[in-house]
Amino acid sequence: MVQAMKIGSRIIGWEHSPYVIAEIGVNHDGEISRAVELTYAAADAGADAVKLQLFEADRLMSKAAKLAAYQRSAGERDPIEMLRRLELSIDAMAKVVDAAHARKIHAIVSVFSVELVPIAERLPWDAYKTASPDVINKPLLLALAATKKPLIVSTGTATLDEVARALAWLSDARAEQRIAVLQCVSSYPTPIGLAALDGIGAIASIFDGPVGYSDHTRETTTGRLAVEHGACVLEKHLTYSKSAPGPDHSASLLPQELAEYARNAREEWAAFRRDGVRPALTGHKDVGHSERDVRLVSRQSIVTRRALRAGHTIARSDLTIKRPGTGLEPWRLDEVVGKVVIHDVEADVPVRPQDIGLVEASA
Repeated sequence: MVQAMKIGSRIIGWEHSPYVIAEIGVNHDGEISRAVELTYAAADAGADAVKLQLFEADRLMSKAAKLAAYQRSAGERDPIEMLRRLELSIDAMAKVVDAAHARKIHAIVSVFSVELVPIAERLPWDAYKTASPDVINKPLLLALAATKKPLIVSTGTATLDEVARALAWLSDARAEQRIAVLQCVSSYPTPIGLAALDGIGAIASIFDGPVGYSDHTRETTTGRLAVEHGACVLEKHLTYSKSAPGPDHSASLLPQELAEYARNAREEWAAFRRDGVRPALTGHKDVGHSERDVRLVSRQSIVTRRALRAGHTIARSDLTIKRPGTGLEPWRLDEVVGKVVIHDVEADVPVRPQDIGLVEASA
């Protein structure tokens, strides 16, 4: 039997109307007043929740970080400067949480670094979410699960085996019915023909909780199609202008479009309920060609905090986790601690297998 989860008093599962998240993300352009305006717009459009992103550019990006192709196409030139411009402090985010709760909708945040989890806990978030690249970031997933709040895990750029591995790490939260998992295509925007909606059923084949869709298409009907594939959670970017400068505006919906999107999805769900049927939960999930650039650029690696000399035995304090995904994956952190550095390694760069004498299996 498929289990439901709760965010606040709202039950999320196939027996209930789709839960719609308006992803503000960085579409506030670093301005808290705009974030609050978008929160009100989300509530007016019928969203159940708004979502922000908590990151610090210098904590998230190593000096090896690069822009994704869609970010360059949006006019960005430097990845660290881009994120610095789009940061919101936790104190600023408090105004969004207050605005959301005043309008009787939930406030959710994606946290991008494990060190920021205690900072996020200063605010009464209704749930946490992890961004798709962090399906391999075991320390972050465990830190968020340890808060005991509901956790939504997005899975763009991931194989089904990677999703299964992350769910195994989250076994306690899964047993407590605090997990939802979203199929996603990490391409901005995603052409409707590449929406990979059958990934919803693939995830449902290995996970007995709520499954949904994080939607980067430009259409207002994709939520309806996702419901046809069994989605009970939908996430969609919201903007005030599709032509505004910034990485995500062009792949987002305007408030009136979000209202149409939510209405379409809920009507489709009501039709299924009226007919007494449920979508067949089968499908396929893999990394799409359009996601490969984002997978490399936006995933995080184990990174040096300081320069390490040949012969040094690595301690946990020598390491952090940052972008890009060109080094050893974060879930291997315990494996790296205690290894001896083979040759000098610079500060703030991803740790590679050859830096510590690991022999990787050939692809």
